Amino acid sequence: MVVASEARGTFDFVVAANRLPVDRVTEADGTSRWQASPGGLVTAMDAVMQGQSAAWVGWAGDPGEDVAPFDRDGIRLHPIVLTADEVRGYYEGFSNETLWPLYHDVIVPPRYRRSWWASYQRVNTRFAEAIAKVAAPGATVWIHDYQLQLVPALLRALRSDLRIGWFNHIPFPPVELFGQLPWRRAVLRGLLGADFLGFQRSNDAANFTRACHQLLGTSSSGDTITWSGAEDGLIGAEPRRTRTATVPISIDFRSMDELARTPEVRRRAREIRASLGNPQTVLLGIDRLDYTKGIRHRLRAISELFGDGAIAAPEVTLLQIATPSRERVSAYQDLRSQVDGQVGRINGDHSGIGATAVHYLHHSYPKEEMAALFQAADVLLVTPLRDGMNLVAKEYVASRWDGGGALVLSEFTGAAQELSQAFLCNPHDIAGLKETILAAMREEPASARKRMLAMRRRVRSHDVHAWARHYLSALEAAPQKPNRR
Repeated sequence: MVVASEARGTFDFVVAANRLPVDRVTEADGTSRWQASPGGLVTAMDAVMQGQSAAWVGWAGDPGEDVAPFDRDGIRLHPIVLTADEVRGYYEGFSNETLWPLYHDVIVPPRYRRSWWASYQRVNTRFAEAIAKVAAPGATVWIHDYQLQLVPALLRALRSDLRIGWFNHIPFPPVELFGQLPWRRAVLRGLLGADFLGFQRSNDAANFTRACHQLLGTSSSGDTITWSGAEDGLIGAEPRRTRTATVPISIDFRSMDELARTPEVRRRAREIRASLGNPQTVLLGIDRLDYTKGIRHRLRAISELFGDGAIAAPEVTLLQIATPSRERVSAYQDLRSQVDGQVGRINGDHSGIGATAVHYLHHSYPKEEMAALFQAADVLLVTPLRDGMNLVAKEYVASRWDGGGALVLSEFTGAAQELSQAFLCNPHDIAGLKETILAAMREEPASARKRMLAMRRRVRSHDVHAWARHYLSALEAAPQKPNRR
């Protein structure tokens, strides 16, 4: 049965994100098809969007390609066209060389270019216009992440009847850092166009509220920010009220748990350990190759543990997987060279014939292989310098249906606020990180199992579906009712 609004080419629920939830796959014969993208967001949104009149607005992934809207699994996908220059300016430039480092504690210096800001504005305007066209009267719109921070106010100016929410998947920085941004007020005004703003951590929501107070002169009561907006033509002179709250994202626990229990994954886990020489302890790191992930700090700690004689190959080995990321951005090119060098030095100093200290793999893996890797690992090392959440930590917990394994987790991740039974660490403290890794390796089995089972209960009860329900309930309860058309 076709919903009335859908028959008119509009939809009651619209998701907007930088990318569509599909990737184009080219077959051996040259034909192409669309397949679902990996990741928790796609899983969560699929569950929410199924069975209702829904559309997803996002970039298809290829510069300059004008793809007509199409349906997949009952959801209308509405592609946004980005030119090669816009990919460089809006995405690689402003999103990933300006905002990403700024929002991650300036681990590397942000770069501020007016041409990138202009591109960011153009693309955000294009997203807002596309959403306005596909949203039915009174529709609910859920906008995702730092690439689209101007869209809420731009969309509000076009469609005051909509219920608009935005969720930040990464940290929001303290005002002392955010204040560096030359276009700081414009970004805050853009976000205040939403009815509800969701953040991963309580500190992120507090940082945003404080930035609004100091830079825009807003007031607040509880979790609601009030701003007159009189100076801003985008959202008019009427006072706006925007609610902020902490809504930490999660994973599809049931799916990951069931996958990890399959005979194929369990067999593959045994094969992985055997291929590593069946060491007593397998340490595992799985990260995007990103300077925020603390890979260099982790490798330094591992190198010192080998050097101190606290661990030795072949009894202990580290399997480090670094998924390629943003390879055209110079900071990431430098990081890859540094990590390659560190791994080479560790193996040169501490490996022997048939006894490799660090196995380093620079490519991505499907979810089945990830589940097997989690099963094979005795200790997972998750040591970001700053991370909005870190779903790898939760995936590891969901995969350990046997109650085994140990999680070393940076206190600077959103996951640390939920997985308090992990072995928490400060990755900047190399001596402390070494001690934490050894503690995780040496924990008594009964105590380690108790930790893991407690974390599994948490992830099971707060899965990605609960996250989506919580967010949408908060959006519906946001204080300011839209002006229905």
